[in-house]
Amino acid sequence: MAQVPVLDAKAVMAAVSPAQAIERTQLAFERYARGEWAMPPKVYLDSPPNGDFRAMPALGEGFALLKWVTSFPHNSERGLPAVTGALLLSDAGTGELRAIMDCGSITSLRTGAAAAVSAQVLAADGAASVGIIGCGVNGAWTARCLATAGYGPGICADARPERAEGLAAELGWRVAARGEAAAQDLVATVTPGEQPVILGSDLRAGQHLAVLGADVEGKSEVEPAALERCRLFCDEWRQAAGGGELAGAVAAGLVSRDAVTQLGDVIAGRAEGRRSAEEITLFDSTGLAIQDLGIATAVYEAWLQGRVEALTVGL
Repeated sequence: MAQVPVLDAKAVMAAVSPAQAIERTQLAFERYARGEWAMPPKVYLDSPPNGDFRAMPALGEGFALLKWVTSFPHNSERGLPAVTGALLLSDAGTGELRAIMDCGSITSLRTGAAAAVSAQVLAADGAASVGIIGCGVNGAWTARCLATAGYGPGICADARPERAEGLAAELGWRVAARGEAAAQDLVATVTPGEQPVILGSDLRAGQHLAVLGADVEGKSEVEPAALERCRLFCDEWRQAAGGGELAGAVAAGLVSRDAVTQLGDVIAGRAEGRRSAEEITLFDSTGLAIQDLGIATAVYEAWLQGRVEALTVGL
């Protein structure tokens, strides 16, 4: 009977620092862009009117992964997490299950790390100030990862003031209204995506936007007038076109494939990044299984090395 470690959220967070999450996420983007990692399309299972379930597979570095995760945006009103589920990590050579992990914590780490990687790759030289719009769990990790990457000071804005206040106190940033957050050098939006939080009137030359909340068809954080002013990047075209920030514009025929660059292609040197100091760049992050794979393998390595503990179960 195989003994399989079960790594909970506490173990995941103890195993992977924000700096390592950024490093592993950038590696995942590059490996996928070079064709070294595989990632079949994400499968959505709607559960109206509350949210949806997602099955996300990936293969690379000798491992196969399946993430079974939820997105129930209004769970916080019930005192429940919006993102929950389990991640299965298997040996790609033998098929043996190697670990079971909490996926909410992995999602938070890779979400924040993706925003930080996009800033490192696309932000203008000298960009420093940060605006975080949406300071829930994933917004908080986005802020922590950006701070780890050397960006700040920052402004925290949230419809729930206590969230913004808590995050600002933790990082030594400050709380302000949405409009002021949207005016910073680097702006990250991590909201439910039910209404735009970036307006055309907010934008100024040289900004970089990381939009993280619109991860399914019908969601949007950026109004069309703002989107039109940006040079567009995404994590993966099929996901972004089908259910990310860009999906609405793609469906309306306003954005085509050749107008959007995948971030991994820039990292791998196969595509051009920022073209000028004045350009406004926008990164549409939908969340990829390859990112989860990058984080999960780091967690598994930490367990093998005895740096974190886990309950083991016989399967």
